[in-house]
Amino acid sequence: MTTDNAETNANKPRLQTDWSAMHFATRAIRSGQDPDPTTGSVVVPIYQTSTYRHDAVGSFKGYEYSRTGNPTRTALENALASLEGGAWGLAYASGTAAAQNISYLLNPGDHLLMSNDIYSGTYRFYVGTFARYGVATTVVDMTDPVAVAAAMRPETRIVWVETPTNPNIRITDIAAIAAIAHSGGALLIVDNTFSTPYLQQPLALDADLVLHSTTKYIGGHSDVIGGAIVGNDPDIQADLAGHQNSAGAVPGPFDCWLALRGLKTLSLRMDRHCENAMAIAEYLHDHPAIDEVFYPGLSSHKGHDIAKRQMRTFSGMVSFTTRGGAEKAVDVVQRTLLFLLAESLGGVESLIEHPAQITHISVKGSEVAVDPSLIRLSVGIEHAEDLIADLAQALA
Repeated sequence: MTTDNAETNANKPRLQTDWSAMHFATRAIRSGQDPDPTTGSVVVPIYQTSTYRHDAVGSFKGYEYSRTGNPTRTALENALASLEGGAWGLAYASGTAAAQNISYLLNPGDHLLMSNDIYSGTYRFYVGTFARYGVATTVVDMTDPVAVAAAMRPETRIVWVETPTNPNIRITDIAAIAAIAHSGGALLIVDNTFSTPYLQQPLALDADLVLHSTTKYIGGHSDVIGGAIVGNDPDIQADLAGHQNSAGAVPGPFDCWLALRGLKTLSLRMDRHCENAMAIAEYLHDHPAIDEVFYPGLSSHKGHDIAKRQMRTFSGMVSFTTRGGAEKAVDVVQRTLLFLLAESLGGVESLIEHPAQITHISVKGSEVAVDPSLIRLSVGIEHAEDLIADLAQALA
């Protein structure tokens, strides 16, 4: 009887799961990550292979060479697409590789609009390296829709937004800038690294492409480098995928596996990151050594109302300026004990840095230069009271 039931159940067709109807935390664990059909492994295997056997000339099982595609990478790309509400995703060896892949959508004579507060690597590439190929870039305050509309040109093809921005934590109204970009025939690209798809979904606000450094919150453990692009337009997907394959800046299967592992706990970690960041921002807001705190969860933040509208909560990134200028800022970042003085962000451990001399030193003297009194915190998931005590002793 047991054997008969087992055989009957084995022959029954499995119901197809509608992942779009599921909550985020469920999709982060399951969408795009079905058990391995060969072994039943509940974790996506690391397909550590460079090539695949063909059944015959012109016949293969969906994969032929791992630069072009790999099953572990496919799982990550599908999972990210599901979480961002997109039709497709593409994974890259780094966030910078993803940002550079978007440049292939541009032609000589095209124009790009970029935020005046932005990750320094993006600025360096488009304003420096890519300018030699005949693409002009204009830097504008993306928090001011009137200024963005005035900066548009007939040849503008891309409007590039970060929100919240790096490192000043400014907030851009995605839907408003999308309308301006589309009215001028341009694509809107949103770097969603600081928010993650858990806190903000730009595609639902009419963005065309979403960019991630999966190194950060998505990986979440400071042990992997990666990037991703998510979108809906199949023509853009075909274009970008072709360049992704040609340029070859793709992540290895183990890197993809690490990013998938991080995705599973993304919602849990982000809740704690945001809770801790809010507590720290409130503490710093009233501290006599602090001039200004930049955190969209504070009602005093200029982008607070927009952030409330387009974000679930307010991310784990906090920046602030010190009274005493650059000298005081450098002293503070070198005195913390729990906050580690290091680049990057989004890991479970808390980090502190001085953007003017570390992450953004390469844009010193440019139109996106950083206030030398600014300190940036990547608030981890340690206990908030311990983190506040650490800042208190460093600021004393």
